[in-house]
Amino acid sequence: MSWNRKKLRRGRNIYYSLSKKLRQEKKINNDFETMLAGLTLEEVIGLKMELANKPVNNRLYGLPLWKNLTSLVKDAMFKYAYSATRTQVEAMKFLGLRPNYFHKLKKRYDPISYFED
Repeated sequence: MSWNRKKLRRGRNIYYSLSKKLRQEKKINNDFETMLAGLTLEEVIGLKMELANKPVNNRLYGLPLWKNLTSLVKDAMFKYAYSATRTQVEAMKFLGLRPNYFHKLKKRYDPISYFED
């Protein structure tokens, strides 16, 4: 019957949240999230690189940063897709991936162990 409420699909991803995980690990708090919301993604990446360079006196020579940039961004997007969606199928559609490539990336980036640790 058309008037019956559809069953809400709940997958494993509904329990995954990056902010919740980082709060439990005491790495962030509400104040940090408020300040972070005011920054652009470019500023956050630049600041993170600057902070990583401080201990070594700006000498990260010889590291293939430019080559690994796409891998870093894909890893971050894959984890975000898991935390923003309810199921793996929704995450796959969110990223616009085909099932076989999605499962290949799932093995590479292993988001489930990241959230369940």
